Order: sequence, then C-alpha cells, then structure tokens
Amino acid sequence: MSARRLNLPYLSGRGFTLVEAVVVIAIAGIIAAMLAVFIRAPVEAYIDTTRRARLTELADTALRRMARDLQAALPNSVRITAVGGSTYLEFIPVVGGARYRQYPTAGSAGDVLDFATTDSAADLLGPVPVYGAGLGAVVFNLGPGSGADAYAGNNRAAVTSANAVDGLFSNDAAPHTLTFAAVQFPLASPGARVHLVNTPVTYECVPNAANPALGVLRRHVGYGFFVAQPTPPAAASSLLAAQVAECNLTYDPDVTRMRTGLVTLWLRLEESGESIRLVHQMHVENAP
Repeated sequence: MSARRLNLPYLSGRGFTLVEAVVVIAIAGIIAAMLAVFIRAPVEAYIDTTRRARLTELADTALRRMARDLQAALPNSVRITAVGGSTYLEFIPVVGGARYRQYPTAGSAGDVLDFATTDSAADLLGPVPVYGAGLGAVVFNLGPGSGADAYAGNNRAAVTSANAVDGLFSNDAAPHTLTFAAVQFPLASPGARVHLVNTPVTYECVPNAANPALGVLRRHVGYGFFVAQPTPPAAASSLLAAQVAECNLTYDPDVTRMRTGLVTLWLRLEESGESIRLVHQMHVENAP
C-alpha cells in the first residue's frame, strides 16, 4: 500500500507524448491555414488602401506646391519645354509690386520714371512692398520675342534700394524712391506697374512608366536668367515627388485673349501595382 502511494505523484505528473505533440501541431496548422484564407484579403486591402492614400497625398502636395508658386508668376513668364521625355516648366516669381510715378507733382517735383532715356530711379506711389537689394525690377513684361522680355533682360534692372517697413505708404509728401541699375525700359506700363522679381524657378518632371521607382519631379532654384530655357538648369534642386510614372505639364497663354493663361498639371504616381492620377488646372495672370 505504501509503495503505491509513493508512485502516485510520479504517475500524475507525466508529460505528453511525441505523437500527441505532432497531432496538436498539425491541428494548429490546419486552423491557421483556414484563418489565413479569411484574413489575407482584408490585410491586403488595407495595405493597398494605405499605399493609394500615400500616393494621393504625395501627388496632391506636389501639385498644390506648383500651383501656389505659379500664382506668383510674373505675367508672360511661364514657359514649358519637353526634351527627351522630360518636361520643364519655368517661370519668374514675383516678390512684390507697386506703381511708379508717371507724372511730376503740381510743383514739378518727384522722381518720374523716364522711358525716353536711361534711368536709375523712380518714386513709388501707394503701398510699398517689403523688398531687398538684388531683386529685379521689371516693367511691362510681354514675354519672349517681344522686345520686353524679363528673361532677355531688356525690361529688367537689378534693384539697389531696399524697404524693410511693412505697411509703408508712399505719397507726394513722403515719397519712397526705388533705385536700380541704369536701364532704359522699352515700354511703359498702362497701369504704371513695376514688378519686383526673384530669379527663375523650374519644375522638372522625369517620368518612367516602365519603372516608376525611377520617375521624379524636381524643383530647381538659384540660377540666373537665360533667353533660351535651360533644360535642366545648372542649379540646386529638391525632390518634390517620387514614383512618377507619367506627367503632362501644358500652358495655354491665350485662354482669355492673353489676359490670363491656363496651366494644366497632370501627374500619375505608381507603386507596387497601385496607381493614382491627379489633374490640377489654374489661371495665371498675363496682364502686365
């Protein structure tokens, strides 16, 4: 009786056999395989949705950035060139604008902008934008081949003065004078407007339909003015979008009798078989 009592704890604490372990593993594998059939589709759908959302956000951000830049484009400065499958959109960004003095005051005072000869200064009337030396002063830009082209520089002069006062208002009693490198502007502006501009900006779109991972959209800044559009410009660039499978950038300068132009931005991004297309159209001011 005592021997049996001593063996009872041993008998009650024994483990499972190898056969039992194999059976449990097999059953667990079958259950896992059955669950995978139902779980795989929702997981893949979630991954695809996340990828599409990321591509949509990337394309939307890129197009909105381009549209925001183009809203500040100098009239008649947008130009597009396609070279070897790549498309280049260039424009001159406007920093600020004002009205120059056309006529002297009643007492024959004031610095009038002279179009009959070389001039280097003129009073600004009304609100004066904040600006610094080194910008360009452009009067009545009509674009390439017009004789009044900011890219060619015949209606653009380097600014030598500055204004750091936000909200400055210039009038006969307290005039603000804009000074610039000596130039004879070819044409007067009907609205007596002068635009203060920075150096050009170029968007370079290099799509790759066969391998979208190699397709890019870049933004180039910090280069000079060229009569012929540089493709691409020798300047610093930043990546605006990747995974570019296709892009189409177009510009119609004669939408409403050349007072406004129409820019169409079309972008398709693709990743791992997922593809999204976005189109953005906007008017740019062409009345100088």
